[in-house]
Amino acid sequence: MGRLGPRLVVAGTHSGVGKTTVATGLMAALRARGVRVASAKVGPDYVDPGYHSLATGRPPRNLDAWICGADAIGPLAARAAVGAEVLIIEGVMGLFDGAAEDGTASTAHVARLLDAPVVLVVDAAAMSGSVAALVHGFRSFDPRLRVAGIVLNRVGSDGHEALLRHALESSALPVLGVLRRDDALVWRDRHLGLVPVAEQPDVVRRSVASLGATVRESFDLDAIVALATTAPVRSEVEPAAAAPSGLARVAVADGPAFSFRYPDNLEALVQAGAELAPFDPLEDVSLPAGCTALYAGGGFPEVFAPDLAANTQLLADVRRQVQGGLVTWAECGGLLWLAESLDEHGMAGVIPAAGRMTGRLSLGYRRAVTQVDSPVAEAGRELRGHEFHYSAVDPPGDALLLSGRSGSGRGGFGSATLFASYLHQHLGADPSPAERFVAASTSPE
Repeated sequence: MGRLGPRLVVAGTHSGVGKTTVATGLMAALRARGVRVASAKVGPDYVDPGYHSLATGRPPRNLDAWICGADAIGPLAARAAVGAEVLIIEGVMGLFDGAAEDGTASTAHVARLLDAPVVLVVDAAAMSGSVAALVHGFRSFDPRLRVAGIVLNRVGSDGHEALLRHALESSALPVLGVLRRDDALVWRDRHLGLVPVAEQPDVVRRSVASLGATVRESFDLDAIVALATTAPVRSEVEPAAAAPSGLARVAVADGPAFSFRYPDNLEALVQAGAELAPFDPLEDVSLPAGCTALYAGGGFPEVFAPDLAANTQLLADVRRQVQGGLVTWAECGGLLWLAESLDEHGMAGVIPAAGRMTGRLSLGYRRAVTQVDSPVAEAGRELRGHEFHYSAVDPPGDALLLSGRSGSGRGGFGSATLFASYLHQHLGADPSPAERFVAASTSPE
């Protein structure tokens, strides 16, 4: 049984409002004051949680009510909060933006599931009196939700702040913090969002520390912690843990090019009996010795394609071992790395497809019905996950029947020893793919 205590949700009025800056800065500021703070991110994200982890010193977590199911959110939040005094949860997109028209898996949905108060981040750069109407709309839209405080972002001056505070007096909601318009607080972007921490950890660490210092000076941290304690204490059944299914040594692609992995997935592999052996496809010239499986998650291989292609010794070793039956699971970036090429740079060549970057974003939740038996699932199994990429492989493969908001189609590659697709899975509520993968990877005695 897990215990879920003080918690609050940092939500935005819209995507890009600065909620990642506010949430990460708040985590860093609280930690600097000696508060044991934990983090979670609503939805399927890898990059923002990396910033959270630097701010808190703890593994990042995700709360996804569509992939994992609504019943799993409380237990997953309790897991995230173990040993912490307060749990800060960053929302996804705007407060009410979800996976369906009814708001499923939105920040508001998760906040209701957790009985958590919401701090609303408002981009106030071009507003004065209108801020009151905006806040009123968000506060009254769903009476089941408790919008309990406001953070004003990109405020221009003392006079601008005074206008905003005066306009908000009628709302009776406290202004818990103010961030001024400051280019130093604008983090680096790329085609899928913020640049991952793994690429420049020291630079990001300094940036997070500076942001935390700014938040300490401009936020009412005592009021924020007090607000978090208004969430009722709840007992939660622990999330399902993987059952031991064998003994395997799993090579895990790591480093700047492959940083997209959920801690819950790695923990599920360990619980199922795996020993994890990280390696860097940019640096290492062979897979870790004695590995019986390969797990290559997502990341930005397109940014490092020339360097990945230059590591011909590793690519040859991967090709030899995977073609020889090494049990393999690849997601998104891992799929591109195992393909024949990526933007005409030679890759491992174990998947009969060529990868290329496109100008078209593939984004959204996916139901995926497996068409063949693989180390991750038997044929006919429905998997839930998400896609987020600007690349394509040709041919796309046919191991999965995929469906989402925009339609359906086939994709991915599968065999008795390999599962590779664009599908990102989160195993927080269902660790059975990890159990099957470890069982398939277990060396005979």
